[in-house]
Amino acid sequence: MKVLSVVGNRPQFVKSAPLSLALREAGIDERMLHTGQHYDPELSQVFFDDLGLAEPAYRLDLQSADAELMQPHIVAAIEAERPDWTLVYGDTNSTLAGAKAAVDVGVPLAHVEAGLRSGDLSMPEERNRIEVDRLAQLLLAPDERSRSTLEAEAVEGRIEVVGDVMRDALDLFAPIARTRSNVLERFGVAPERYVVCTIHREANVRPKRLRRIVEGLNRVDEPIVFPAHPRTASVVSGLGPQVQLVPPVGYLDFAALVSQARAIVTDSGGLQKEAYWYGVPCITLRPSSEWVDTVAAGANVLVDDDPDAIANAVAEARMPHDPPQLYGDGHAASRIAAALYPSRA
Repeated sequence: MKVLSVVGNRPQFVKSAPLSLALREAGIDERMLHTGQHYDPELSQVFFDDLGLAEPAYRLDLQSADAELMQPHIVAAIEAERPDWTLVYGDTNSTLAGAKAAVDVGVPLAHVEAGLRSGDLSMPEERNRIEVDRLAQLLLAPDERSRSTLEAEAVEGRIEVVGDVMRDALDLFAPIARTRSNVLERFGVAPERYVVCTIHREANVRPKRLRRIVEGLNRVDEPIVFPAHPRTASVVSGLGPQVQLVPPVGYLDFAALVSQARAIVTDSGGLQKEAYWYGVPCITLRPSSEWVDTVAAGANVLVDDDPDAIANAVAEARMPHDPPQLYGDGHAASRIAAALYPSRA
């Protein structure tokens, strides 16, 4: 069996590592296509260097997040490989382009993280999720809530609840990160005595919202380490002296940084989950979340762009006592590999 995996952004590189290992163990030939959606070396090449992934068979190097621009190139790769499955991850434009390309060629589509919904259709990611799930023949859901969502939407594909492959990645790499990385020393912070901030979503880098978020960060009375996505670094300004704006760091450094923070402030979907698994409280700079169980558990607070809410939530951030196990047990990758075998069902 052959699989073509389409990846393009930072979380997708992380998720692909344990799944690539599981595919290999299951005797599945994987070919990887890197769309180039994240083209900064610290957001892409670092994963192949740090995680030891095989180099992609295809590098589009488009330096663009335009799904329509990606799609014909992915079509060409699928036609050349003729895989049994095209595999896409999450909710990015790379995900959508890969899904549409698979449909164009007539190759079955498998979607990792199927069924996630924030309920906010103003987010392009939400629209991408819904469209990809409608196209997929195999929907690899992280939990029963996602299965129920897909069933309510009457999707046509086969639904398998497999857990979350990001948990697999954390189990693999977090212990290595803490022993290999000196990132805390480099930034001059001590474990559990600093806050990590990440901002990258399109809505949050618009000037008006970003100014309000920065105002909230400046009211936080703790050191903040802010690894800035290139899109954010180009527009952010007015940060207070307690905020270190630093370039993106490699995955292992980032894992060491966030896993030892006192709190995390972010607009990332994936980092909300990672914070939960690391036992670090999360403050989410969005009005909604696709990871609603972390909010229900009291480990994640939605503050949108309100400066007072941001500062107060950081000051009060605590993990709940005895939090429930959410989103799998670290064996999602092997379940995904097994689910691919009823190919062309």
